[in-house]
Amino acid sequence: MDIFERIRANMGPLGQYADIAEGYYIFPKLTGEIGSRMMFNGQEVICWSINNYLGLANHPEVRKIDAEASAEWGLAYPMGARLMTGETDQHIRLERELAAFVKKEAGCLLNYGYQGMTSCIDSLVSRRDVIVYDAESHGCIIDGVRLHLGKRIAFEHNNIESFEKQLVRAVKMAEEGGGSVLVITEGVFGMRGDQGKLKEIVAFKSKYPFRLLVDDAHGFGTLGPNGEGAGVEQGVQDEIDIYFGTFAKSMASIGAFIAGPPDIIKFLKYNMRSQVFAKSLPMPLVVGGLKRLELIRTNPSLKQQLWKNVNALQNGLREAGFDIGITNTPVTPVFLKGHPMEASQMVHDLRANHRIFCSMVIYPIIPKGEIILRLIPTAVHTQEDIDLTLAAFKAISGKLQRGEYKAEVVNPLMQQEAAGA
Repeated sequence: MDIFERIRANMGPLGQYADIAEGYYIFPKLTGEIGSRMMFNGQEVICWSINNYLGLANHPEVRKIDAEASAEWGLAYPMGARLMTGETDQHIRLERELAAFVKKEAGCLLNYGYQGMTSCIDSLVSRRDVIVYDAESHGCIIDGVRLHLGKRIAFEHNNIESFEKQLVRAVKMAEEGGGSVLVITEGVFGMRGDQGKLKEIVAFKSKYPFRLLVDDAHGFGTLGPNGEGAGVEQGVQDEIDIYFGTFAKSMASIGAFIAGPPDIIKFLKYNMRSQVFAKSLPMPLVVGGLKRLELIRTNPSLKQQLWKNVNALQNGLREAGFDIGITNTPVTPVFLKGHPMEASQMVHDLRANHRIFCSMVIYPIIPKGEIILRLIPTAVHTQEDIDLTLAAFKAISGKLQRGEYKAEVVNPLMQQEAAGA
């Protein structure tokens, strides 16, 4: 079959709905200034779907620095990859300050979080090495593991018995093949909001030989006394061999970084293909990153306000009888039971009638019959935002339990889902 014929016959799990769902459920268009309230489909909504944890996206000092840096440097400077013509004092300063902040000796800037993590994994391991990773790891980790030419073993999510069982297998494989073991997990799992079992995992270092890579995209800026991340929060930062953080969450920007021992960071700096062959991070993003990091370090009220809102929202949901799992981070999943058609109609009801914008997660990402409505509190949400959201969730939960969403048809997507049930 011709490649294009095959693609047209199977557009993928989301692509198959593109013609009927794009612009509302898929690729929705939020407009207006980034904040707790934005415009969607012609009306103002309370937005719970943006990872602007500390509210820095529209912080006046950040906006000022971003504008000044853009005017001074433009978006092109520096041109070329850092290895060739893209190095500056500001790039070096930012990665040093980031490393110091997360209590590591050295750091290296990355252009993007997703490709950076994938490339980091690819660079760290050889075909003789074995990777052990959490089964619910983010897609950037999964794709990095897929690039690995050697053995890779998943352990059940945050299950330490499963972890040790797979670690024992991996150590044996590595010894037989003349390789080593790399363990990969996350500081915070972005779907369910639970922290990775970092403390429990590093305890096995005294028993088995392995190195640990932690993706702390959602923990950086939100956990630890000053936002240093999940490793500091759990008291095991020294035992994390390679620490990864992104700018796309708490920093409200673009880019990422890795931090660890100077010699290992130097190796990655010279061998990560995503950095060697890609243009350097533009200067406005670097200068803006320095300002964002300064605010995280020096303005504890940002994190305090975030957690005030997190606690208000999560406690309110629990008191109202909602299942939000075992989240111990700002990520707030609401677990419900129902068909994807019902999930779609609930989201439509929330957006159109209650003016609440949140993301839904359904099969095939999670098992059939389950629904997750995922909320991301930020420092810029207000108590009024939270109260209105709690009232809306109580209303839709009642309708779901009474089966009212099964009787409604909001758009062709739901009809198609119902027909395929």
